[in-house]
Amino acid sequence: MERIARLIENNRCWSERKTIEDPNFFVDLATQQNPDFLWIGCSDSRVEASRIVGMSPGEIFVHRNVANLVGHTDINCLSVIQFAVEVLQIEHIIVCGHYGCGGVRAALETDSHGLIDNWLRNIRETSHLFAAELNAITDTSKKIDRLCELNVARQVLNVCETTIVLDAWNRGQKLMVHGWIYGLDDGLIRDLGYTNMGENEATRFRVDFMAGKENSRVTKKERD
Repeated sequence: MERIARLIENNRCWSERKTIEDPNFFVDLATQQNPDFLWIGCSDSRVEASRIVGMSPGEIFVHRNVANLVGHTDINCLSVIQFAVEVLQIEHIIVCGHYGCGGVRAALETDSHGLIDNWLRNIRETSHLFAAELNAITDTSKKIDRLCELNVARQVLNVCETTIVLDAWNRGQKLMVHGWIYGLDDGLIRDLGYTNMGENEATRFRVDFMAGKENSRVTKKERD
C-alpha cells in the first residue's frame, strides 16, 4: 500500500507544480480536447506517446495495446479510431511500434504463451508472409526488429482498410495514415515510409505487402 500511496502523493506534487507554472493549465485542459493526431502504439511502459514527441496533454489522442495491433474485430480500437476521425476530426493516424517489442518476440517463438497467442496471430501471419526474408536473418534481435517494422506496415494496412477510414476518404476528409517505429536505445522515431493519403494508395500498398514486396525507408545500417 505504501507504493500505491506514493503514486497519489506524486500526483498531488505534479498537480501543484503544474498550477504554479501555469495557473490556468487544468482549467484550460478541462474545457477542450482538440488533437490533430491519433497515436496507436504499444502498451510498453517505456513508450509514452506524448512525452517522446514532446507534446502536451490534449494534443494527441492515444490508443495502446500489446504490440500496437489494429484488429478488424477489436471494438475497443475501432471505437477509438471512429471517435478520433468522426468526432475529433483528427488529420493524422500514427501507428508506432518499437524495436525489441516483447509481443513481436513472443509471436516468433514456438512455445505456447496462453491466451495472448490468439492476440498475436496477426503478427504470426505477417512472419509467415515474409518468412524467406526473416529466415535469412541469423541474429535473433535483428530478426525481431525487422518483424517489428513489418508489423507496423501490416497495422497501417489494417487501419487503411477499416470502414471508418475508407468512409472518411470517400467523403473527402483530409486524413493521413503513417507508420513509425521507436528505438528504445536512442529515443528516436524512424518514419518507415508507410504513409497513405487515400484509398488508391492503400490499395497499392496492400498489393505490394501481400506479395511480400514491402520496402521500409529505414536501412539495414540504421536498424543495426
